[in-house]
Amino acid sequence: QVQLVESGGGLVQAGGSLRLSCAASGSTYSFNAIGWYRQASGKQREWVAVISSTGSTNYAESAKGRFTISSDNAKNTVYLQMNSLKPEDTAVYYCNARRSLNTYWGQGTQVTVSS
Repeated sequence: QVQLVESGGGLVQAGGSLRLSCAASGSTYSFNAIGWYRQASGKQREWVAVISSTGSTNYAESAKGRFTISSDNAKNTVYLQMNSLKPEDTAVYYCNARRSLNTYWGQGTQVTVSS
C-alpha cells in the first residue's frame, strides 16, 4: 500500500515562504511522477507542479517563478518550496504520485496566506 504524507503547511503572511514535504512509502524512483495539487475552499482541485522520475519538472502558470519542486530520493521525499506567497495561494495542498496506471493521494496540508 502506497502512503504519501504531506507536512509543512501553516499560516504565513503575504510575501512569505513555506516548504511543503511529501514523504512516500517506497522509493520515489518507483513512481513515474510525483506532483502537487491544491484545492481552495469552494473551488476545484488544481495542479501546481510535478517532477518526474528523471528529474524533469513542470509548473502551472500560477506557480512559475515562485514555486520550486524537488526530490530527495535518499529520503523518498518530494518538496515544494513556495516563495512570494499570495493570499490566493491559500488552499489545501495535496501530494499526488503516479505509478503505471495507479494514482495515489496524500491527506493534504493546509496553507493559509494572510494579507
